[in-house]
This record gives sequence, C-alpha cells and structure tokens, in this order.
Amino acid sequence: MARLLRSLLFVPGNNSRFLEKAKSLQADIVCFDLEDSVPLGEKKSARNLIKNALKNRSKYNSEIYVRTNSPVSGIIPDDLFEIIQKGVDGIVIPKVSTANEIKKIEKTMVGLEKKRKLKPIEIIASIESAQGVVNAYSIASCSKRVSALVFGVFDLLNDLGVEYTKKPEGSTYSRAKIPVDARAAGKYAIDAIWQDLDDIHGLKQDSLTAKNLGYVGKSIIHPNQVDVVHSVFYPTPVEIEWAKKVMNAYDVAKKNKKGATTVDGKMIDEVHYKRAIDLLNSIK
Repeated sequence: MARLLRSLLFVPGNNSRFLEKAKSLQADIVCFDLEDSVPLGEKKSARNLIKNALKNRSKYNSEIYVRTNSPVSGIIPDDLFEIIQKGVDGIVIPKVSTANEIKKIEKTMVGLEKKRKLKPIEIIASIESAQGVVNAYSIASCSKRVSALVFGVFDLLNDLGVEYTKKPEGSTYSRAKIPVDARAAGKYAIDAIWQDLDDIHGLKQDSLTAKNLGYVGKSIIHPNQVDVVHSVFYPTPVEIEWAKKVMNAYDVAKKNKKGATTVDGKMIDEVHYKRAIDLLNSIK
C-alpha cells in the first residue's frame, strides 16, 4: 500500500505545549519522542504526557508514532507498557543494531496488544551504528510489522569517530545502503535530519540527494521544515491512487455510519482520510 512518509517530525515528549501544537501540524508522521530530547529524570512524566496525548489522537492531522528509548537503554519495556494503547499508529525504535532486538521488542508488544485487544502496531527501525548498517536488510525483513528504516546520521558518525559536516563523507556508504536494503525487504526508507534550521536551501538540496538515493521522505525537527521536504518528495502516481482509494472507501464507510474501514487489507480511519485529502490537494 502506498503511503505518505515524506516527513517524520520529532516532537519532545516532555513538552506539553509542543504536544498540543502538534495537533495542527501537517507532517505525514508526528513522532512523540521519549529518547534523545527527554532527560532521564523526565522519562516517566513524558510517558504520562504522551499517554494522555494519544487519547486525543483524532484531533491530530498526522499519523502518530512514539520513539521509544534504545534497546541498550533497558527501559523499553517501561515505554511500551505506557504507549501501546489505542491511538498510537506505530513506534520508532532508535539505535537498532540487530534483528534480534526487534524480535524481543515485538514479543513484548504482542503480549500488550493481546491484553488490550489492539491490532498489531507498526515499527520503524532507526539505523544509527556500523553494526546496524551491516544488518539493515535483516532488520528490515525480520518482521511484517517493520514498515520502514530510518537513517540516523549523527550517532552513526559518532560510532565511526567522524565529525559531522553538512556533507559528511563518512556516512556516504551507509546513507546509500539503507534504502537499498529497505527496498529489497519491501519496506520504505526515511532519511536523516537536517540540523541547520536556518539553512533552508541546504535542507532542500539534502532532500533532493535523499530522494535520488531512494528515500521516500526525511526526518525533521521543526515545523518550518515540513513544506520544504514535502515539495521535494512530491506524491507518486501510486500514492495518488492510494489517496483516491482511501477517500472513496471512507466516504462509503461514513454513509454506513462506520468510523473505520480497510483499503488494500489495511485499516484506515479519519486520520488517513485527512491525509488523503491533503495529498490530493497538494497536487492541484
């Protein structure tokens, strides 16, 4: 199924004002963050803020994901216990190095989903180390619920002992490999963030490079980056067809007084309907 994954916007999970503002944002995915942007002492309060925000999912225009802490942190079970609930569309797992890490997390998710009577929740795996790059294909293909890989340039360069620049040669191979591995596994690839918020031209050029490498979208850290990224990752014919299917199917569902339906075997509801409208409006 085609999807809009042009923008993956990270929102600090410990900031209630930012979580509220995210309701009006037009990013394809808004990702509430429990990892890098949240100090260790604020993890618990951030989980509670996110848990409450998920109860108001229908008020958000975007798909809603949550980025957990990393597998090596030892606190993912605490994250999952609070965020695996109705309202979350998926989770982003940072610093994934092996497929076994995903399988272990998936086992915990399955238990929570069964207990809470939820459908399987998607996983996006973030590749941020040399080991993760080597294992990218096995990570992407280890589970049906893994929908995409994200490239994390900063931690990768730190792992390699290379300083970050706007055109870091140390990440060239890794950046090119990840979308190849993702595509071979039948999954999407989302590029790394552009750190300089004032360099809009640089963001556009970096997005074009990512698109030419096979990425379908880009991670972003500020709402002002959404329009630039969306202008580069323009909807494909397959995505446009998906949007039309969603609108037609959801219109029928509404006439039958249903709040959700399926398209190509996948559940869709009002949020997907809004994204379909936005997609079709973007090509007018």
